[in-house]
Amino acid sequence: MTSADYIFTPKFISFDCYGTLIKFHMSDMAREFYGDRIQGADMERFCKDFSAYRFDEVLGAWKPYREVIGNALERTAKKWGVDYLEDYGEAIYQAVPTWGPHPDVPGGLSKIGDKIPLVILSNAMNCQINENVAKLGAPFYRVYTAESAQAYKPRMQAFEYMFDQLGWGPEVGMHVSSSFRYDQNTATDLGFGCRVFVGRGHEPSNANYRDVEIPHIGCLPALVGL
Repeated sequence: MTSADYIFTPKFISFDCYGTLIKFHMSDMAREFYGDRIQGADMERFCKDFSAYRFDEVLGAWKPYREVIGNALERTAKKWGVDYLEDYGEAIYQAVPTWGPHPDVPGGLSKIGDKIPLVILSNAMNCQINENVAKLGAPFYRVYTAESAQAYKPRMQAFEYMFDQLGWGPEVGMHVSSSFRYDQNTATDLGFGCRVFVGRGHEPSNANYRDVEIPHIGCLPALVGL
C-alpha cells in the first residue's frame, strides 16, 4: 500500500532510532579501519558480515552495547583473517552519540511532535541516546533503550517494556523503522495498529511485514492525516 492510500491515527508513534532517524556510520568506520586490507566488493561483503554479527549479538541476554559492537567486529575480522584491535570497537562505540539525523528527519518530525506522542525504542545505552535524540529537531514524549528494557530488539521483551511504561498496547500504536529484522517482523507479531517501513536502502522491502512504505520521514505526516 502506498502512503497516498493510507491514513491511521495512532495514540503514539514509536520509532527505531539508529538507521531510521539517525544516519548510521558503522560501515563507514569499518571501511576506515580495514580499507587498506579489504577493498572493493570484498569490503561490501565485510560490512554485511559486520551487520549480521551485530544482529546475532543482540539475540541473547542483554549486554552493554560496547560489547555488541566489539564482539561483532572481532568475529567479522576473524572470518576475514584480519587483525582486530579493541581500539576499533571502542572508537565506533564512542562515535555513536555524535551521529546526526538523516536530512529528512527534523522537518518530518516537527510537523507531528506537538500533536501525537513520539516515542523512541532503541537498541541503545542510556548514556548515549539523549545526545542523538537532541539532534532530531522534535520533542519526544518518551525515550526507551535496550539497557532499560534489559533486552535488545527484535526480542519482544524490548517492545513489552515500552508498552508497560506507556500504558498503551500495540494496537493503538504506529511503529516506524527501516529494518524488518530488528523491528517490523516483531511489530507484526505483536499486532501494531500500523507498521511503517522507511526505505533507507539497507534492507529490501517485504510487503508481509509492513502496512505502508515511505521513502523518508517527510512523508510520515500525511500517514496520520497532517
